Amino acid sequence: MTFSSTSSIPRSFKYDVLLSFRDEDTRTNFIDHLYSSLQMKSIYTYKEDERTNKEKRINDELIRSIEDSRFYIIIFSKNYASSSWCLDELSGHIAYPVLCDVVPSEVRNQSGAFRETFSKHEKEEAVGKWREAM
Repeated sequence: MTFSSTSSIPRSFKYDVLLSFRDEDTRTNFIDHLYSSLQMKSIYTYKEDERTNKEKRINDELIRSIEDSRFYIIIFSKNYASSSWCLDELSGHIAYPVLCDVVPSEVRNQSGAFRETFSKHEKEEAVGKWREAM
């Protein structure tokens, strides 16, 4: 008898959804409303607080929250790609995209504002993963 190395036991997650967004573009308008709506529907949602978002790098709490989330909602906004932090959150995850004040083709083709911000990131090793994730 052989045993499979993968478990058939469903994984439990701490959060139903993690919201990934650029604070300066969307927190006080779109994100706060989306978060409240999800909470009202009993969808347990992780949204980083403003203190966490001001740090220079992704902290351990956010890393754990990313791993403990079943779904990811990425809110693409004008400045989303200018944050390596946001792009790191996106990398390696299947996400549901939401476009906020951006043209879909700019995100898909990394043109316009997205081309400009990606060109600023070109020196970073992770830029290939970010492009692929988008």
